[in-house]
Amino acid sequence: MTNITVVGSFAVGLTIRTDQMPVFGQTLLGSDFDFGPGGKGSNQAVGVARLGADATLVTCLGTDELAAVADKLYATEGVDTRYIERTDQRATGAGIIILNAEGENFIILDMGANEMMDAAFVDRAKPSIDRSDIVMAVLEIPVSAAMRAMQLGKAAGARTILNPAPATKLPQEIFAHVDYLTPNESELRILMGLAPDDPSSTRDLALALRDRGVGTVVVTLGGKGALILSEDHDMVVPTRRVDVVDTTGAGDAFNAGFAVALGEGRAVEDAVAFGAACGAHACTRLGVIPSLATRAELESAWTDVNIKTAMHKKGTR
Repeated sequence: MTNITVVGSFAVGLTIRTDQMPVFGQTLLGSDFDFGPGGKGSNQAVGVARLGADATLVTCLGTDELAAVADKLYATEGVDTRYIERTDQRATGAGIIILNAEGENFIILDMGANEMMDAAFVDRAKPSIDRSDIVMAVLEIPVSAAMRAMQLGKAAGARTILNPAPATKLPQEIFAHVDYLTPNESELRILMGLAPDDPSSTRDLALALRDRGVGTVVVTLGGKGALILSEDHDMVVPTRRVDVVDTTGAGDAFNAGFAVALGEGRAVEDAVAFGAACGAHACTRLGVIPSLATRAELESAWTDVNIKTAMHKKGTR
């Protein structure tokens, strides 16, 4: 079985849908309120476990009532919790998510206990990292913790995946330890010091990012699929069109699927296609945890998805 360690975040999410986004001072009536577990690291660990891999999560919780939400989730999903620590210095992470009628969202986070993670915290999970095929990290935790996860993973001979979400400035030395960097288009721009809607070519920015030392840059393009740039790849892997209900969990679903497929020995373009199928599936469900597919749910999607790669065309952003 593929062993995957995720060094990342847990937060309880409170989601509500509204026809229009509020402005300051305005009160709106919403619908479809949902309360449940989230955090990008936690979501990706659950996604990995549902797809049949051996998933270990490295994170920090508070000692409050919200931590019990995590305990229940991991017991249900079979995520290894031996490297989850607790602190009474900060509350368990929490986030507020507002969805519009098109399924688009904005999110406000208080990462709380997650901010207690640092390089020494990750060092305590070294036994798990040392036996892993894949080591993943996100940026809802301090950069020092994410970078240490990449360093230890690389040193152990695992393949390393950094999902730079939410995007922030990264030290140059992290990139040499990242085998696969998986930003979306706005995160790519922020990593390059630009506005999230900068009109620069996505491919050109990905090339510039790869020049910093990353092995492979995989840029998720929403409904257009994903761009792969590496020494051997310069292509866009398409994805299926779906009726979008909620995009909140799509990135986490993609990264979980991508990691599992890589761990199973698939070629990078096939792993990206599998991740894209997971992301597309997630867009059809409301809420993050309900949107993370099991292997059985993806069987028909995998046979249907077009995994043929389309070479990058001039003018694609």
